[in-house]
Amino acid sequence: MQHPDSRFTSRRGLLFGTAAMGAGALLVGCTSNESDDEPAANDQPAADDKPGKQVTIGFAGPQADHGWLNAINDNAKSRAKKYSDVTLEITEGSNDTAAQIGQIETLINKKVDVLVVLPADGKALTQVGLQAMRAGIPVVNLDRIFNTPQAYRCWIGGDNYGMGLNAGHYIGEKLKGKSAARVIELAGLDNLELTQQRTKGFDDALKNYPNIKKVARQAAEFTVESGQAKMAQLLQAQSKFDALWNHDDDQGVGALRAIEQAGRDDFLMVGGAGALSAFQAIKKDDGVLKATVLYPPTMAASAIDLARALGQGKGIGGLAEFEIPASLTLYSAVVDKTNIDQYMSTGFK
Repeated sequence: MQHPDSRFTSRRGLLFGTAAMGAGALLVGCTSNESDDEPAANDQPAADDKPGKQVTIGFAGPQADHGWLNAINDNAKSRAKKYSDVTLEITEGSNDTAAQIGQIETLINKKVDVLVVLPADGKALTQVGLQAMRAGIPVVNLDRIFNTPQAYRCWIGGDNYGMGLNAGHYIGEKLKGKSAARVIELAGLDNLELTQQRTKGFDDALKNYPNIKKVARQAAEFTVESGQAKMAQLLQAQSKFDALWNHDDDQGVGALRAIEQAGRDDFLMVGGAGALSAFQAIKKDDGVLKATVLYPPTMAASAIDLARALGQGKGIGGLAEFEIPASLTLYSAVVDKTNIDQYMSTGFK
């Protein structure tokens, strides 16, 4: 899960039926001195739900060994079924680089119209992205980014830095009236760039709150088991703190077990990603988990929308351009009890 430095957001328009895509609507209107035979900007062709040219989309992602990755596959499949003009060719998925390259090459040989690729390793799969583009098959690079923009036509994904930033601001606002507030962080895998980006965003946000000090950080492994073990260590080391940010709701299941076993309820917890279990706990509101910061798997549904628009040579409804953007970064919305009902249907298991 990575993002490029440049960030683009899209409004929720005809093309995007998914949550967590912010930014105001781009309004293009006609003025009285426009001639009748001059096309208005908002008359440009844009993708919509009406059947159009048949498009075969090849979808290749890593093995769904994590709740979020499984939700990625589910979102892609369900979105493709929505369109009578889309045929989805989906691979089994693999975390082995060579195996995933082979799966993508099979899709290239089948001459699919568009490829959607969530690489197990963006750097390692860059060459196969280039191979597809050189074969005239546009690539929608999903989340983990290739090393060069030449390997994809459009990138769409989440904002790891933004996750940390928004988690930090949420906690900061909750604790801004408390002197000498202490926070801790349960991170993900430290060798991943996405983990480093989430931590940097969190730390940058906390700089706005001089009353808050981060007193501990522990890296887990995005699993229930690691979340429980690492959280137990944090609880033993820190007898008193005011807030916890956990990078991932799957490892958060384990973290919550450790918290319950320790009998602790003297702090607030913010999660990350948007798992259904986290949403349910937030709605129930009888424990420490008060919010989670989204990393929406609905991006896979939007990737199908983008691929369909590419295959049909159309742009995006709500934008003036003839072409789809080169990059779309999703917004990391904070979900708490004030807006939980809006997002509940997007929660993943």
